[in-house]
Amino acid sequence: MANLAPVLHPRSDEDLLSWLQLLRSENVGPLTFYRLLKRYGTPGEAFKALPELASQGGLKRPLKLASLAEVERELEATRAFGAHIITIKDQAYPPLLRHIDSAPPVLTVKGRLELLQKALFAIVGARNASAMGKKLAFQFGADLGVRGWGISSGLARGIDGAAHQGSLSSGTVAVLAGGITHIYPPENEALYHKIAEEGVMIAESPFGVSPQASFFPKRNRLISGLSRCVLVVEAAFKSGSLITARCALEQGREVFAVPGHPLDPRARGCNYLIKNGATLVETIDDIDQEISPLTPLPSSTVSLALEEAPPPASLERVREIINENLSYFPINVDELVRQCQLSASEVWAVLLEMEIAGRLDRHPGGKVALKEEWKSI
Repeated sequence: MANLAPVLHPRSDEDLLSWLQLLRSENVGPLTFYRLLKRYGTPGEAFKALPELASQGGLKRPLKLASLAEVERELEATRAFGAHIITIKDQAYPPLLRHIDSAPPVLTVKGRLELLQKALFAIVGARNASAMGKKLAFQFGADLGVRGWGISSGLARGIDGAAHQGSLSSGTVAVLAGGITHIYPPENEALYHKIAEEGVMIAESPFGVSPQASFFPKRNRLISGLSRCVLVVEAAFKSGSLITARCALEQGREVFAVPGHPLDPRARGCNYLIKNGATLVETIDDIDQEISPLTPLPSSTVSLALEEAPPPASLERVREIINENLSYFPINVDELVRQCQLSASEVWAVLLEMEIAGRLDRHPGGKVALKEEWKSI
């Protein structure tokens, strides 16, 4: 799916609060947020339409809407904490992150915001890293910093923490799974405070929200999304680091990996990446030969054309057809359009209703499916 980031730019607290109120409402994620803007033009108008959309999508109870008082409290608490809330159209927003399909419309940030404009190199890896793995991550963080890169990672124990430590003096970006106030893991509290002073922290989750297991894959897509490249240093075959690498490939980023001993479980993920096309890295020279922080960034210009909604009367039959054709097995939206013999605008209009109602799941590759538990909603 093409990036749907809007041309709107909040110019006041009132505008920012309308962004927050829409985004913090039930069943409104980044892709849904942009789809709503394409249809309604402004967050305020989209917010007003949510109850009717949810009802048309099949929700039998009132949709949970974010109140103005709730988002005002979030904004006040964020500023009292010394952090800022920025939108995708603010100059401080990481330029590469704008171009991923699920770019967060809103981020909470604390620290040196100018670091978000640097060319960023992500370093990720095992939490239970070896002493040598942590030494390598620290050294790569320091060496890349000398060459002009900023380092991004997830503030986890092990490789992440070592990479942040190595790049504190040159510029480090910590991407948090929870809200901006939550330090996870607790043993990285001292590092958290150092990054808040010397680097920058970003969070997609609202202020005060604790990290949950489902938040970490979302966090991983941001680490790769705001970076030009990802270096994996020690990673098990099934690990969050490989999720980050997969996101990087989907986002068109370059992936590098440090090889390891085949009998070490922490090397299986890196060796797998190398066998499947990642650049093998033993020293900083291996990276220097492939890419420089001076490589020009793509244009960050984004646009949004309003989409004319199909007449409501015409959607009754469309809803029936889509409900007949959707199942719990993911299908690409383009294929759904072909199978249903409907226009793309008609299909998207009904899918938007179903998503707001909580009946639709999005899957990688632009696929959608019925949500297993929707009947209990």
